[in-house]
Amino acid sequence: MNDQSSRVVLVTGASRGIGAAVAEHFVSLGWQVVGAARSETHLRAVADALAGGKGQFHPVTCDVATAADADRVFETIDQLGRIDLLVNNAGLIDPISRMEDADARQWASVVDVNLTGAFRFMQNAGKRMIDQGEGMILNISSGAAYGPLEGWSHYCATKAALLMLTRCADKEWRQHGIRAVGLSPGTVATDMQTSIRASGINPVSQLDPDVHIPPEWVAIAIERLFNDTTEEDLGQDFSLKDDAGRKRVGLPLH
Repeated sequence: MNDQSSRVVLVTGASRGIGAAVAEHFVSLGWQVVGAARSETHLRAVADALAGGKGQFHPVTCDVATAADADRVFETIDQLGRIDLLVNNAGLIDPISRMEDADARQWASVVDVNLTGAFRFMQNAGKRMIDQGEGMILNISSGAAYGPLEGWSHYCATKAALLMLTRCADKEWRQHGIRAVGLSPGTVATDMQTSIRASGINPVSQLDPDVHIPPEWVAIAIERLFNDTTEEDLGQDFSLKDDAGRKRVGLPLH
């Protein structure tokens, strides 16, 4: 698979932030990029921006929490004939609130996107990768998977569960040539940081905006991990929060 134009990546949450940066990066490499997101308007803007690139961007409007929408995304994948990389990026953190104040329905809707939706895409991609005998699933993780943060009970719980899904996928699918890896980028300069800062609830909301890394760095890290995954990476979260991780994927150090 040396021909970049024959490679296919599926990116969820592709209309902005990390997802849009990943889409742009892989189109620049010549890949076929299937971008899924809820906002047709924002997806169309990404598609327009990427028109004429080395690769192609295929936008599919999709709510990852809806099974029928996910099926439509994979219809596009099947038309392209394969899937080399799934980037499970779609995620919610709103509404940020302490547990006693949380709305249970809104809390559950975050679970539907961050966990159930991620599983649904992993399952669909995994079936196809098993048939291919190869592929990579990369889940966007977070430091929230490892430690509680006030106001983030839904986000922390779902990211911890997503890490376990990464580990389960590695245990079940490594034998089929599938590499399951998480990526914990640290804080990234996206719209999510606006909500976090506005909440004022925990120390993350007080961070200087200058400490957040650009989403383009996450895209570069994903490419490097795709091309150079070690056995130690499989079933684990690769972190960009320390110099060792950044150095390995060629990013600037602290």
